[in-house]
Parts: sequence; C-alpha cells; structure tokens
Amino acid sequence: MELLHYLRLARRSWPLIVLSLIIATSTAAVVTAKTPPTYTATISMIVSGTDKESDLSTAYQAGMLSAQRVTSYAALVTSRRVLSKITEPDDVGRLQSAVTAEAIPGTVLLRATVNDAEPARAARFANALGDTFAKLIDQIERTTPKSRPAVKVTVVDRATVPTVPVSPKPLVNQAVAVLLALLLSMSVVVLRDRLDTTIKTIETLQETSQTSILGIIGYERDAGRHPLVVRETGQSSRAEAFRSLRTNLQFIGVDRPPKSLLITSSLPGEGKSSTSVNLAITLAQAGWRVVLVDADLRRPRIPSYLGIEGGVGLTDVLIDKRGLSDVIQTWGDPGISVLPSGKIPPNPSELLGSQGMLTVLTQLTQNYDMVLVDAPPLLPVTDAAALAAVCDATLLVARYGKTRRENVVRAGELLTSVNARLVGAVLNFTPAKIGQYYGYGYGYSSDVKTPVNA
Repeated sequence: MELLHYLRLARRSWPLIVLSLIIATSTAAVVTAKTPPTYTATISMIVSGTDKESDLSTAYQAGMLSAQRVTSYAALVTSRRVLSKITEPDDVGRLQSAVTAEAIPGTVLLRATVNDAEPARAARFANALGDTFAKLIDQIERTTPKSRPAVKVTVVDRATVPTVPVSPKPLVNQAVAVLLALLLSMSVVVLRDRLDTTIKTIETLQETSQTSILGIIGYERDAGRHPLVVRETGQSSRAEAFRSLRTNLQFIGVDRPPKSLLITSSLPGEGKSSTSVNLAITLAQAGWRVVLVDADLRRPRIPSYLGIEGGVGLTDVLIDKRGLSDVIQTWGDPGISVLPSGKIPPNPSELLGSQGMLTVLTQLTQNYDMVLVDAPPLLPVTDAAALAAVCDATLLVARYGKTRRENVVRAGELLTSVNARLVGAVLNFTPAKIGQYYGYGYGYSSDVKTPVNA
C-alpha cells in the first residue's frame, strides 16, 4: 500500500520530477564539457633483497625484508625529496597532488600513478619517478658508500602514453545526475506530502471525520460563474454528484430519517453554501418539499447564489418582527422555499441558540419534507455548534486540498461535545480524475454499505 501511495505521489508530481531531470542532466552535460580531460600513466616496481647467499634461510630473510620495506616505500614515493628531482621546485606541490602510490597487498610490488592533462607528460613523469625512486632507495639502503644495498627497487613495467582519459566520464556523470535528480525530487515530493495535512482522499476524510462519505463533488472551471446545477440541462458531472448525494441521504437513518439537516464546514471557503443550495435544488427536482434556511447570520451567501432579496428573513422571525409565512420566498421550478438570513444582528450566537430558533425549526419540519440549514463554519464561531444541537443531523463539507485534517478532527469534537448527530461528510472541489477514480455516482451511507448509483 505504501508503494502504491508513492507511485501516485510520483504520478501527481511528474512535472517536478521531469524538471529536476532536465536540470540535472543539463548541468551534468555542461560540467562534463567544461571539465578538462585527465590522463593517467601507471608504473610498477618490485622491491627485492640483494643477498647473494643461496641457502633457504637467507632467501627467506631477504623476502621478509622486502615485505617490510614495501609499505614504507609506498609513502616515500610521493615525498617531496623524490618529486623535487623530477620537476621544478615550484611544481612539487601540484605534482604531489597528482601522484598516488600503493603497495599491492600480498606482494612486494609498488604501483605509482600520475595524473595529468597531457598524456605524454603523464607518462614522462611516471617513468622519471620510477627511475629516480630506484636510485634513491639504492642510496638509502647502503650502509657505506661502497657496500651493497640490502634492498633494491626495480622498475618492472614502465608507463606508456595513455590514449583514453580517465575523466570526465559522460555516461557516469549523466547516470549520477539522473539518480541524484530522482532522489532529490522524490525526497521533496515525499516531504511535501508528509508536511501537507490537507484532505486529498476520501479515506483520509473518512478517517478524520469518523463518519461516512456521502458525496464527492467535482471541480468545474465555470462553477464560479455558474454555481447552480440547474444551468443548461443539468447534465454536468457536478449535477450527477449532487444526485448521488441526494440518493445517499435517503438511506440515512432508515428507522429515524432526519427532517432537518445542518450543512457546515470547518472553516470558511470550503463550499458549504453552494452545497446547501445545490442539494436543495436536487431534492426539489426529485419531488421533495424543501426549505433552505440561511442561518449564516455573519456572512450570508444564499441570496447572492439565488439572486433573491435577503434583507428580511430569519432574524426578523427570531425577534418576533415577522412571521414565517411573511419571509419565506419561493425560487425556481420546481420551486424550493428559501428563508433568507435577514439583517445581520450583533448577537448571532444568542439568536441561533434561542428557544425561538428551536420553534422555527419545529414549524418548518412539520411543513416540509426536508429542512436544509446553511450554518456558519464550526471553528471560528459557536453558531453552527448551537444549531447542530437542535437539528436532526449534520453534514460536514470539506474542500479538497484546503481543509486540514486537524480542523476536521476539531470540528468532529465540537459536534460530539453538543451531542450532534454527524451523519456524513462531503469532499468538495475534487479534481476530475479523483472523482472518476472513485466512480460515477457512487456513495456510501452510514446504514447501507452498498454502492448506490444515482
């Protein structure tokens, strides 16, 4: 499951990955082109004893002496004393960094390599190094100027002029660039996913809200200009999604179906008002007697969606200035009844939590099949929690890629604290591919786990 999740992350973030690959490979090509070639010349030397005695013990001692010397000689090859004899004093430091020597394990062989931008010069330095080092050891290993040296160094494999540079290596550089680009881009993608706590799957929303997912409302580009599903013939994907939501609502609480449904969200801008309006329209199209109550007494949106007058409404009823029949308006065909918010009061929470609000809901549930209440968001103010306590059910709306998991959890805790009945959640503004992945018109209710095609 984790592998599948990472594959989906990679597919979702393919532009970043491709861009990283392009930048990495281009950089590797530029670096390769601007890096001067380096050639390596190698010379091999053998360290041996010079004792002329032919008995076995003497030969063994000479061999042991050679083996002891070879490791020390490897460090001596790159010394300034040796290198100063084959180059100018000012170039000793540069040559020291270009020469390496090693003792081949298990043998008495020394291997020295010289790196240079010119192949002929690399070979010349390597051969000069071998000759000079052999002479130096011949001097060091003599006890007196006329005695024989105990150990001698002999060049066994002279350096030849290299024809192929050891660096740069274009294929290796490109392979390393590709691997680094993939590693870094995927690290960024995974880190961003870990730090991103927004809701992006129905599984996440279901887990955080601890309720069923009743609807998946897709995103349409022109939904901002045409937010209602009655536009044209109503055959858009959003219209079908609201029909699916309507169908799933019919299966909620078969023994105790809700008559009043509060629609809210965690924070503003998550689409609760557009969901309320379109759900009311969809229910009315199915023959339900629906009343839509705009109970957002702080930022009412229903009048602007429907194009109706909202100056007189719920607040006037709650202060006993008007009766319900005087302020309820009928909109559209088939008609839905709309109770606007009215004037914005200074004390919304007190009005919505009053006995008068309970009386209004009671009267509406007696006269209509469904009362939809568009409430303010749960987290900024307490209005929605007060309304949820007196409504039969609550529907929580979350916005894809914006609503955070911790906000959904907090919203659920607020509803639980007032003993509200959370019957489901809706994932709003989902990309088209997400909606198609989860199926055309499919939903799940809290009581019926069978998919229902609207």
